[in-house]
Amino acid sequence: MIDEQQVREALTEVMDPELNRNIVELGMVHDIEVTDGIVTFTLALTTIACPMRNQMQQDARERLMALEGVKDVAINIREMTDEERQAIFGAQQQRQGSAAGFNRIKRVIAVVSGKGGVGKSSVSALLALGLARKGHQVGLLDADITGPSIPKMLLSDTPRPMGGPMGIQPVTSESGIKIMSINLLLQDQEQAVIWRGPLISGAITQFYGDVVWGELDYLVVDLPPGTSDASLTVMQSLPLDGIVLVTTPQSLAGMVVRKAWNMADQLSIPILGIVENMSYAVCPECGHRFELFGPSKAQELADSIGAPLLGQLPIEPGLAELADSGRLEEYTGDAFDVVTEAVIACLPPEL
Repeated sequence: MIDEQQVREALTEVMDPELNRNIVELGMVHDIEVTDGIVTFTLALTTIACPMRNQMQQDARERLMALEGVKDVAINIREMTDEERQAIFGAQQQRQGSAAGFNRIKRVIAVVSGKGGVGKSSVSALLALGLARKGHQVGLLDADITGPSIPKMLLSDTPRPMGGPMGIQPVTSESGIKIMSINLLLQDQEQAVIWRGPLISGAITQFYGDVVWGELDYLVVDLPPGTSDASLTVMQSLPLDGIVLVTTPQSLAGMVVRKAWNMADQLSIPILGIVENMSYAVCPECGHRFELFGPSKAQELADSIGAPLLGQLPIEPGLAELADSGRLEEYTGDAFDVVTEAVIACLPPEL
């Protein structure tokens, strides 16, 4: 009969590729049980978004199934506690992130909306693209953990981020934008991320501190809509230089944007300005502008919160087609150039 000690010994052959130590030595193995030939144990990961989790699970399963008498293996996954991580990395690394000492990020800009469906992720991607086209080194952090869309817009395929001794290596787009998103770590892009607030918040802070961003002039953070835990985590944990608010002409969108503004104001985060998306459509034949969602209220909204209007963006069917096929970097419209220049102009001077 196989026993717990045999299971533990077999698992010492399973390595964490990123840390180059076995999972037993790292304290990742817990709650081993052997019942009627079925081995069950818990694998505690340093981060639930660990890019190597599937590899380690598969390796552990193969090692255990090779033992005589083992009929099946069940592996439960959880995230390490702060105390468990501290035992591996030490207090300083735990607080800052494994890659924090290697990163040099000059500016961090969050893109926020009060509600979904206003094109916040498109604005985030276009802002990153606009900054990259001006010769800057740019990163794009998809903090919308439960509704990630950045990889879909900017990557025609979805390569896996690689782990290394310093941390997770982001994926790089064709134009050189460094990207990190939970969708890059999932087996299936349509897989639902059903996590409670603390796990979501933890993933966001790890995407900032455990990803090897390197030298960046700008890191653009695409926040989920609303004023939930995720938004609070970014505003409290990341060194934001400012926030860009995204809205549409509808009064409802403007009302909810004010909630996001109030949140940022209470946390003393600078508001760089407002972008009104889907402001109008231009007839390709006659050139007439149609305000499909009614008259613009962007300037009125900007005046009411004391923030500049950074720009008004049209509805462009071609833009949606490029985003749907991962080819947003092929976008050649000049409407967003005004927004990019306005964002740069609104940033405080570097220290």
